[in-house]
Amino acid sequence: MTIALSKRKTAPSRRASRTRDVLGRWSFMIPATVLLVAVLAYPLLYTLQISFSSFDLSTFSPSAFVGLENYTKALGSERFQNSLVVTGVYLVLALPLQIVLGFAIAFLLNAEWRGRGVVRALFLIPMVVAPVVSGGIWKMLLDPLWGVVGWATSLVGLPPVNWFGDATMSMISVVIIDTWRSVPFVVLIASAALLALPKDVFEAAQVDGANWWQTLWRISLPMLAPIIAATFIVRWLGAVKMFDIILTTTNGGPGQATDVVNLYIYQQAFQLLRFSESSAMAVIVLVLTTVLTLVFLWGSKKLEDRV
Repeated sequence: MTIALSKRKTAPSRRASRTRDVLGRWSFMIPATVLLVAVLAYPLLYTLQISFSSFDLSTFSPSAFVGLENYTKALGSERFQNSLVVTGVYLVLALPLQIVLGFAIAFLLNAEWRGRGVVRALFLIPMVVAPVVSGGIWKMLLDPLWGVVGWATSLVGLPPVNWFGDATMSMISVVIIDTWRSVPFVVLIASAALLALPKDVFEAAQVDGANWWQTLWRISLPMLAPIIAATFIVRWLGAVKMFDIILTTTNGGPGQATDVVNLYIYQQAFQLLRFSESSAMAVIVLVLTTVLTLVFLWGSKKLEDRV
């Protein structure tokens, strides 16, 4: 009888405890949710509204509804199409280089050798430098007349390279600068992933006589495949937003060689004051980025299931 009464008393108390826990969680979540909606959702919805209307510069507000007219103009613009192609070329050149180089450096830093901690700390420095500062520093270093890189190459008899004045070299320069900034981030993730790998698997492989190359291809990389895929997606989202470095180095030139889509949208909105068309372009880029990100996530999930 006493046990039955105690059970009846504890059941309501457990429900009350769960209710308090739920209310406690929501009390912490609601302020963050409201802030997130205010910072992200409102600008997104406002941009979407502008993209379907003509923007009145006298009042800085949407006026007449024009339907898909701004989207038609955006998709029919040769410069917008070119900016999408340039962005695609940049992504194809930069992302594989950054992932491969970052994981390769992480493997080297994971080995035991003197001075590894100092080198690892130095590798993190570019990651904390602002993109605008990085662009300014590299623009001085790569200047063909008085830059340090040009002076160093002249010592070995090489002619000066016009890093930012040639169409091909300007894209290579942007990729180099962004790789210098982004590889430390990849190294950081890869190093943490390597430290989390089970040691007994590698010890068993060593006992079985596997060399370094076999261990890398048959054990390390398959186990790191989900991390590599996740790192690629994170870097993809960061690389799509490329803007600061190009603005401070090439400003989209020479010609339209480095005119990435974010820079073009910025120029249309804040230099030519075409807010409606630029908003439509931003929505198109957002949709493309979301679709490709979902495809990458689906592919990484399939890869993780296979591993």
